[in-house]
Amino acid sequence: MTDTIDFAGQAVFVAGGTSGINLGIALGFARAGARVAVMSRSPEKVEAAVAQLRAAGAEALGAAADVRDYAATEAALQAAHDAFGDLDVLVSGAAGNFPAPALGMSANGFKSVIDIDLLGSFNVLRAAHAFLRKPGASVINISAPQAESPMLMQAHVCAAKAGVDMLTRVLAMEWGRDGIRINSIIPGPIHDTEGMARLAPTPQARALVQRSVPLGRMGTADDIARACRLLSSPLAAYITGTVLPVDGGWSLGGASASMGVIAEAAMAAAARKP
Repeated sequence: MTDTIDFAGQAVFVAGGTSGINLGIALGFARAGARVAVMSRSPEKVEAAVAQLRAAGAEALGAAADVRDYAATEAALQAAHDAFGDLDVLVSGAAGNFPAPALGMSANGFKSVIDIDLLGSFNVLRAAHAFLRKPGASVINISAPQAESPMLMQAHVCAAKAGVDMLTRVLAMEWGRDGIRINSIIPGPIHDTEGMARLAPTPQARALVQRSVPLGRMGTADDIARACRLLSSPLAAYITGTVLPVDGGWSLGGASASMGVIAEAAMAAAARKP
């Protein structure tokens, strides 16, 4: 599909942008002409992602920082601002997950996902505010289906991502006066991602998920990247506080129908691990 939205010269920061869906988002903006900064905990992943972004023709930089560390997150954003100027687009996508029933996870395990997903999202957005273009910046939180659809073995993620979506709505109200738009994207089942490998670990589970999507296929990282570019473009200039499923219609009914089987497959896979 040919992109028709030009981001030439714009500055984009993607937290968690060194792997999976978030790297796909960063690459999408790079190919559309943006200057792109990425951040994640792993220096090796940061280095590899920056190399891919530069190979795509973008001016790019990266920082190794943990979204749970406010000072480190702020320093990474400061570095991007020093290099690129005011940020036109901010994508907050860092996330953690592991399948476990509530009685099978520790308090620390629950807290870890809350800290990465919810506290991390707050840290990224709060630290970024000073560096965002005002007016005109677009902020996108990457949420998850668990924010709206209860799922067995996902109490921590359901709680965290529901919080992220409410954070999106509240900050859209508070920061609208600055001309900053904030939206959430809920990716549906995305092919060849770590999350899908964990939640649908068998071919049978993945086939069930695909059958339950009205459009008849799993999504790709490019599908999410295109939605991010749309929401960050002038075409979406009057859209803020929206939680947008990008899922081929999965949330219309297929998600609830297939999540039980997905959870059973994940539970069985976890039981088989030594």
